[in-house]
Amino acid sequence: MTFSIWALVIGLMFIMMALAGSLMKRLPVSASMFYLAVGYGLGIAGWGPMEPDSRELAPILERVTEVALLISLFSVGMKLGLPFSSHHWRLPLRLAFISMALTVGLITAVGVYLLALPLGAAVLLGGILAPTDPVLASDVQVDEPDDRDRLRFSLTGEGGLNDGAAFPFVMLGLGLLGMHELGDGGWQWLWMDVLWALAGGLLIGALLGSIIGKLVVYLRTNHQQALGLDEFLALGLIALTFGVAQLVHASAFVAVFAAGLALQRIKEGSREEPAPNPGVAGLQDKEAHLAVATHPQHAGAYMTQAVRGFNDQLERIAELIIILAVGAMLPFVEVDRWTLLFLALLFFVLRPLSVWLGLLGAPVSGDQRLLIAWFGIRGIGSVYYLMFALNHGWSGSAADQAVSITLTAVAVSIVLHGVSVTPLMARYARRQVRKSERAPSNDRRNEIR
Repeated sequence: MTFSIWALVIGLMFIMMALAGSLMKRLPVSASMFYLAVGYGLGIAGWGPMEPDSRELAPILERVTEVALLISLFSVGMKLGLPFSSHHWRLPLRLAFISMALTVGLITAVGVYLLALPLGAAVLLGGILAPTDPVLASDVQVDEPDDRDRLRFSLTGEGGLNDGAAFPFVMLGLGLLGMHELGDGGWQWLWMDVLWALAGGLLIGALLGSIIGKLVVYLRTNHQQALGLDEFLALGLIALTFGVAQLVHASAFVAVFAAGLALQRIKEGSREEPAPNPGVAGLQDKEAHLAVATHPQHAGAYMTQAVRGFNDQLERIAELIIILAVGAMLPFVEVDRWTLLFLALLFFVLRPLSVWLGLLGAPVSGDQRLLIAWFGIRGIGSVYYLMFALNHGWSGSAADQAVSITLTAVAVSIVLHGVSVTPLMARYARRQVRKSERAPSNDRRNEIR
């Protein structure tokens, strides 16, 4: 497909979503399902961007998916308004590290014994498929930083953390295949790819997000400077954090997520005074926004809201482009019975089992546990790590098999989770409302007693 045709198709998709986006929200399909179907049609028409055995476009797809993930992880961080010291993070941390490590281990076992993969290839496949997707999981994520729902917060936090947590397993798989230095006894891998990558990423992101955010708020409230261009602030902070993390060999995904979380925290603790009312004293729109943006008690909240709104739009754009590409590749994928059996195990056995084990003893209701187990959505993170592995020299029959499994897993996840998310979340919301209605009546009965 030529660039002009791709531009035509993507342009039409943008316009269609702008015109019919509200209608689609009322239909039992997700936007990703629509993008996937259109991309599949392009592939059948002979306009697919690459065949699974070709690596010509793998470097491009790696960069595109990497950028999409960075944007999404920054956005996820800005949706979570709690510090890591909060008890609400216990469940996401369990899911992102314990459950994900269990998922990698289970996929590795199935890969070795069912698919006859070498150990290194099986571990690598586990690292590719284990992380859940923060982009495609938007329907089950928190929408506002004040949302404390245990289910949505857990899935959102998991999606923000586990792309970075999957990195050590991807590097371990590459190391076992002879494409990455693990060091004597794996010590280099443990120190650099696990400990430093995760801890360094958190530290870098937290520092840069806090410093840049506080600097902007200071300039706005004290000097009426650094006003506007919040889009530049979002893109600049993402790029700066990514660059610093890459230079010191820390996890860029963890760093960007932490930067978004730190930037969101800038607005906390300064809500005593009411914000200026844009409609008072004949203030015009521009003057009203300026008054709020420079208000000592509201400058932080105004900044984070503007940055988050822009980033959410970028996230939707990235989702459209990448899912179109995935759909266009699907006609070239060979799916056999072993692939289908593996995918059935992944969605209905491996993910639920890893979640159940990872959440043992956790204060989670039955409904929440089942929904967390089900919404292990695979998507852009898996595509990124697949392209990352291919560009590091992974080839042969095992790599070809991993391409087929990964792309099919993403497509199946988009369809299964896209169809089920609306009815399941609506049922969950109704049950939560009934529980909240019963709680006051129980309290009144206890008072009478």
